[in-house]
Amino acid sequence: MKVVELEARHVRIPLRRKVTHASHTRTETDNVVVRCVLADGSVGFGEGVPRDYVTGETIDSSIELLRTSDLAAQLTPCSDYIQVVHLAERLKVAAVPGDDRMIHGNAARCAVELAVLDAYGRAFGEPLMNVTRILAPELYEPLERVRYSGVIGNPKGWKARVYPLVYRLAGFRQVKLKVGIPGTDDIKRTRRTRRCLGRSIDLRLDANEAWAPDEVADRIRALEVFGITSVEQPVRHEDVASLADVRKQVKTPLMLDESLCGEVDAERAVRGGWCDLFNLRLSKCGGFIPSLRLAQLAKRHGLGYQLGCQVGETAILSAAGRHFGTSVRDIRYLEGSYDRHLVWEALSTEDLTFRRNGEAPVLIGSGLGVTIDPARVDWVTKRKEKLIG
Repeated sequence: MKVVELEARHVRIPLRRKVTHASHTRTETDNVVVRCVLADGSVGFGEGVPRDYVTGETIDSSIELLRTSDLAAQLTPCSDYIQVVHLAERLKVAAVPGDDRMIHGNAARCAVELAVLDAYGRAFGEPLMNVTRILAPELYEPLERVRYSGVIGNPKGWKARVYPLVYRLAGFRQVKLKVGIPGTDDIKRTRRTRRCLGRSIDLRLDANEAWAPDEVADRIRALEVFGITSVEQPVRHEDVASLADVRKQVKTPLMLDESLCGEVDAERAVRGGWCDLFNLRLSKCGGFIPSLRLAQLAKRHGLGYQLGCQVGETAILSAAGRHFGTSVRDIRYLEGSYDRHLVWEALSTEDLTFRRNGEAPVLIGSGLGVTIDPARVDWVTKRKEKLIG
């Protein structure tokens, strides 16, 4: 069985609400969607969400990278799913000069990897979650359902009080609060959020690189009184080494996000003692398999990990994240499946949005286990690029 067509698309989808954090404000998302067709007619889809402030990628650079990568030579015929999984792990996009972290093609690679695994999964009757069983049996723990955490950005006025209450009344167990946003008082916001959530809900913070190294420890200590369980990416990536000293001065575990985009980042973080947790995001980290390998690395070194998501993911990445969440053990926090709450067009015929209390079921079916509607993809497509066929 071989790949006979591979196509990359630039899709642009408006968001249902403006998303603001310390690094960026967004009202729409520009994603790369890859369509893979096999000789038997099986079709698979993959998605990447390029963000220049995370991995240095843009939508144009991602598609150009796919165009110049030698994908046809890499996508050799496969006779069974195990062979497919190992082929997918070996997939590489063209190297980007000066990319010492080896991350500038992660969103593009993620889109290709997922499309290939989806197409072949449908052909061989294998769900994406079986990749975990094949490559990381020590992490494999199939679950019938998972619970996603909520997130609070920077709501204004009455919404600032209502959002935490909604999560509490809906039965969420975990909530992430964005801090470090210019013009906001983090202590006041965290106090109000904790009061509205109550003491039983797990509350963690995400600073999105907002703080200077010499102020981080003081800021975190001032917020620890509110019972926070972790602080995500408190400094810029350029200052990440400073977190080794910060960890000695605070009680709260520190998580890396923008500074944890691949194996090079992970190994540097472990050697330097920069964090307690990794934030794994499929697009940011290069796909399902690279994210799985990072979870293994974290586990070997006694670190924790969460599965995060990119703002603006459609049902393609939501489905891939669901397969990750329902097959990988010991995920500390789970984010994703915001589909109906965030994007105007999720591209699938099924609704993958988590339920009222954050719960969502395992996806039953081959490949991604969802139906991507070609007409909906066409509707939001801005540009096409034929890669194979």
